[in-house]
Amino acid sequence: MMRRLGLALAGMSIVALTSLSAAAQTLDTLPYKKKLALAKAGDEEAQFAVAEALATGKDVKVNKAEASKWYGKAADQGNADAQFKLATLFHEGAPGLKKNPERAAKLYEAAAKQGHAEAQNWLGYCYQHGLGVAQSDKDAVEWYRKAADTKLAMAENNLGLMYLSGKGVEEDYAKAFELFQRSANQGYDWGMNNLGGLYEKGWGTEQDMAKALFLYREAAKKGNDAAEKSAKRIEPLVIKTEANPSVQPTAAAPDKPAVAQPPAAQPPAAKAATDSSSGLAPLSADNPLDSKPAAKTTDSSSGPAPLSADNPLEGKPKPPPVPEKPEKKVKSDSSGG
Repeated sequence: MMRRLGLALAGMSIVALTSLSAAAQTLDTLPYKKKLALAKAGDEEAQFAVAEALATGKDVKVNKAEASKWYGKAADQGNADAQFKLATLFHEGAPGLKKNPERAAKLYEAAAKQGHAEAQNWLGYCYQHGLGVAQSDKDAVEWYRKAADTKLAMAENNLGLMYLSGKGVEEDYAKAFELFQRSANQGYDWGMNNLGGLYEKGWGTEQDMAKALFLYREAAKKGNDAAEKSAKRIEPLVIKTEANPSVQPTAAAPDKPAVAQPPAAQPPAAKAATDSSSGLAPLSADNPLDSKPAAKTTDSSSGPAPLSADNPLEGKPKPPPVPEKPEKKVKSDSSGG
């Protein structure tokens, strides 16, 4: 009897899941006017779909102010994606919609508390820079860590910067190296760039100029101008020998992302590009070895332009002491040498 009841319940669950999936597919194929009709009737997913269409110009003229209204309706029903997307609009502002850092932070927090990784990352950024909330490196680290635990590449990079600079957490070059490596292995350009910086400086790892050059070049291929400048700067320093005929290290090549990066960066293609689920352009860490690069721009469909984290190496932190080894002087002047 119990076995038959269990099988019956399992069958009902499968049917319910199938119905939900079919409903989502049907909504995606509906014309805008029908989505709008469903949205006006109070359908949360339709409200979000209408907002996405208005924000990106899919099947309708772009109108971010109007999109904010529909994101708001879905957000009021607890839709984390809508809370996140609405936060990005208030973060960036748009025609007919003023910037509102305080409201953006509250919306990031609402989505972050539901486990939305991008929102967690951006909430961390808000705390780090005091955008709409009281500045707190400790809280920034907490939220960056939550997002990094989901393997969000840009959060891993941002948390790595906190460890590198000792903000909100004890300075730990080895931990920074680990986090930059995790980020780089997902193909995130700033993770590659910063990992290259640690290899160049020999911080948290053995100095390896060949690996540094390789990583700078890989980041540059993704459109990272700062990495391209660093690659050109250190190329003359990389000496090719018979023992090292190529600058490409056997174990330094970052793994390609298992899933194609969203359009922009997408904030989070880095520029990684973003799909409708990710919304924002990736947070950008400034090149640790160069002057701050100009902020990268994103199209109107990818949310705010990438924000730049403070350059952790401009403050010229001292390299960690190496026991029983002669002290090495590390040049870290403003020229990025």
